[in-house]
Amino acid sequence: MTDPIDCPVAAKLKRTRLIRDACLLLIGAGLWSISLASSARAEADTWLKSAPERIARIRQAPVELLVVDAAGRPVPNAIVRVEQRRHAFLFGCNVFALYDYTGSKEQTYAREFSAVFNYATLPFYWGRYEPEPGQTKEEELKRMAAWCKAYGIETKGHPLVWHELYPPWGPADPAPTREALRARIDRIVPAFHGLVDRWDVINEATAANVVDAKTGAKKFDNGESRWIAEAGAAPVVEQCLRWTREANPAAVLVYNDYNLGPEHEALVARLVRDHAPFDVIGIQAHMHLEEWTLEKVWETCETYAKYGKPLHFTEVTVLSGEHGWERPLPWPSTPEGEQRQAAYVAQLYTLLFSHPAVEAITWWDLADGNWQGAPSGLVRADLSPKSAYERLRQLIKESWWTRLSLTTDADGVCRFDGFRGDYEVVVQAGMTAKTATFTLQKGLNTWKIQL
Repeated sequence: MTDPIDCPVAAKLKRTRLIRDACLLLIGAGLWSISLASSARAEADTWLKSAPERIARIRQAPVELLVVDAAGRPVPNAIVRVEQRRHAFLFGCNVFALYDYTGSKEQTYAREFSAVFNYATLPFYWGRYEPEPGQTKEEELKRMAAWCKAYGIETKGHPLVWHELYPPWGPADPAPTREALRARIDRIVPAFHGLVDRWDVINEATAANVVDAKTGAKKFDNGESRWIAEAGAAPVVEQCLRWTREANPAAVLVYNDYNLGPEHEALVARLVRDHAPFDVIGIQAHMHLEEWTLEKVWETCETYAKYGKPLHFTEVTVLSGEHGWERPLPWPSTPEGEQRQAAYVAQLYTLLFSHPAVEAITWWDLADGNWQGAPSGLVRADLSPKSAYERLRQLIKESWWTRLSLTTDADGVCRFDGFRGDYEVVVQAGMTAKTATFTLQKGLNTWKIQL
């Protein structure tokens, strides 16, 4: 007797059922993926909608301002003008192109930069800072840092150690490389003390020995990549951090990386476990291929916040033209791309500003074409502002800015909540006026002005 399974009709029915079941499984998996994606988007929308409440809670603080006369008596009905002058949060951009412009364009660049940013990243790439042994750009960088200080802009040096822009004359073997890098740190960090006291100490150590998928060869083969290959990323990072801490014990030290995969998280975990002398986890977010989803942004913050260090988004790139890496030039900005960029920038900055672990965001960089020729600027190549620039300026200097006119009560007091940072307060009582400056910090701030 023929087994029913071997019957041609039965076999055909069985195959049909198997195909049907497989299709149902695939459809089910697809629906599950769609459901997960929809859930993640809904969660991101919730984070965005609740961002204003978080921003008010974590970025603002209460102030109780008392106005008294020369005898120390409260002054009622005094007019009090409160004007924020600077954010405590670091809104940054690299300032590499500051002296690339001349004449009116230099003034335009300076005006547009200082109108939005209170934080600047300065270029210390070894291969460019010291193109020939002993021939450095120290004076040029000091002039750039002094310009930042004159505009009230905080500074950061980037980077002290990086395998990509390695000088062609640099040592090829690990041992002399260690000595050369230590000497470099020992020279630069003290020389810029007071002008630059934040440093991206070492850049992308997890990627120093990546292999080209096509050729199978190392993308970078120099003294630093060989040192990391020999000793391991974590020991090299820790050593460079220790040298920098010794060179300036008060400096803020950052480990900076774009690789946010398991290798990077394992490195950060080890640095924390080993009590390595670093203060900040630096996260790069170059979005040339596509914008990060908001859920990815939030999850990245949550992933690294658990290590107990402040997070700096050190290099943020969002294109306003066609997506891609190193495309043929000219690589234009487009009207549609500029609207997409502006909408995303507003959401990205709002979400990051609302996360308690994030202390800085640095755009990369101000004008189109300055990095890889990409339309990644907040202003166009001719320095005319894009919509993203205006949206960001409005957020930083209006929505997240404190500017108030108040009147003291019968006890000579007025109260308000303000964004943390530096303030100027002007009090007018009759014909008497007084101006004072304060810094609004976490917790209750008690300010007093005596006329």
